[in-house]
Amino acid sequence: MRRRWTLPAVKVAFLLAAALVVAVLPRFMGEYRLAQFTYVAIYFIALLGLNILTGYNGQISLGHGAFIGVGAYTSALLILGKPGLHDLNIFPPGWLPLGDGMRPVFTIPIAALVTGIIGFGFGFPALRLPGVSLALATLGIAVSLPSIAKRFDTVTGGGGGLNVPLPKTPFGLDVAVPHWLYYEAWVTAGVLFVVAWLLVRGRIGRAWRAIRDGELAATSSGVSPAAYKTLAFGVSSAFAGAAGALYAIQISYVNPDTFPLTLSILLLASVVVGGLSSLTGVIFGALLMEFLPIYAQQLSIPWVLSSSKQAPSVVFGAVLILCMFLLPAGAGGLLNRLLRPLKNALAGQSRLVRARGAPPG
Repeated sequence: MRRRWTLPAVKVAFLLAAALVVAVLPRFMGEYRLAQFTYVAIYFIALLGLNILTGYNGQISLGHGAFIGVGAYTSALLILGKPGLHDLNIFPPGWLPLGDGMRPVFTIPIAALVTGIIGFGFGFPALRLPGVSLALATLGIAVSLPSIAKRFDTVTGGGGGLNVPLPKTPFGLDVAVPHWLYYEAWVTAGVLFVVAWLLVRGRIGRAWRAIRDGELAATSSGVSPAAYKTLAFGVSSAFAGAAGALYAIQISYVNPDTFPLTLSILLLASVVVGGLSSLTGVIFGALLMEFLPIYAQQLSIPWVLSSSKQAPSVVFGAVLILCMFLLPAGAGGLLNRLLRPLKNALAGQSRLVRARGAPPG
């Protein structure tokens, strides 16, 4: 009997193909390009969280970069063993191979948890801040984080920051460190993508979309805006914390100026370009965020860009404006339009199979 493809089967096949590409990609690139795609995975994780908050729940945040910074500092402090983690005697043997610190890979879930709790706590006062007011409040977080980090210099290293030891591959694996960091970032991205997909496709995702589309109507249907809005902040911040931990491990350095206000703005712009309420479109935003500033540096536009340092900002702004005119739904919306004939064909095939009474597949 000939195999009939269904829409879920096509999606699974697409994800398996993407995973295969990610797995074999390091064989065809050098360490510099490998590091770039590691950053793409990190931005992908951060943008997934921001898309949950803004795209699915409708809350605008301009402080996502600050939560990435919290995750980065949490990971760095755990790796360095500050303050005195070894003296607590709460970690099993083998977890603390770097002096008094923890293995970098184990700091990722802890940084996500710590940042998620902080974001969940911020979600409560955010309940009283609609629209632009919420954006301004989160903007205040992004602005104040560098100053706070510099103020507590005994913990954060102040303006000098913290140097994080370059991680070793765990369990004695014979893998180069850049390759290990690449796979570590993409495996984390894959796991969190599945988590995000399960959340937005389930009851929680339906509640988030209901609040976004009409809070009063959602409340009338029995949805608690307070519970789901704070949950969205917590989940979004947890994703940012995981991205921050990977970022600290990748660059082996954490500094207050690593997470400026512009990072939060670029993250929000990249989510819009990728497509709000589109998890697959997030990858386009991550690629744009990593590669556009690099290639923009090589542009030379007479009488427009007097210095190459101005190029990334000008080009990024121009691309954002073009996307809003040409792709109002972002890259994810364009992808959905291109795949719509395939979806309609598969849906029609499924209806035909049910009408004939034959078992699908």
